[in-house]
Amino acid sequence: MPKDLPDSADGSVTRPARSGLTAEQEATWFAYMRVALWLNYEINRELQADGDVSLQDFHVLNALADSPGRRLQLSALAIRIGWERSRVSHQVLRMEARGLVERCPSSTDARATDAVLTSQGGDALRRATPGHAALVKQMFFDGLDPGLLAPLHLALDQIHEQILAHGTLPRPSARQTRWTVTDDD
Repeated sequence: MPKDLPDSADGSVTRPARSGLTAEQEATWFAYMRVALWLNYEINRELQADGDVSLQDFHVLNALADSPGRRLQLSALAIRIGWERSRVSHQVLRMEARGLVERCPSSTDARATDAVLTSQGGDALRRATPGHAALVKQMFFDGLDPGLLAPLHLALDQIHEQILAHGTLPRPSARQTRWTVTDDD
């Protein structure tokens, strides 16, 4: 999608094939990428400072904290957070070594493995959440015109639905897509 790329040999500029995006779509996509990349960096930095957890840890901890019995089969966890099953498995292994989660035989399928939130993982999530929420408010919402909040929410829901309809991961159940914060988390 770059406008012009210099050739390595003589420094001349060539134009790649069009992306299929309109100029407005291309500009919007790049705006989204700037936000996503920079925001993920800042969130990860803040979570490590406040809760000694990474953004990836935080995704797993949140999903488990919001699940019945604070446990999920690894395949359901993968669907819930939109990761490949192997990535979830490796992440859970790393988190288990740090005491944040435990792996145990599934309570519903003897062939499967569940990830279970430990008390240490719950404590880490509680430590990290206030700073995380404050950073999200400051970086994402404070500079946003309040009149754009509802249209942004609608746009993100529509984009999410398009990803679910045309993506390669299984469609999550309604329960798996619900993200909430409760006082007992």
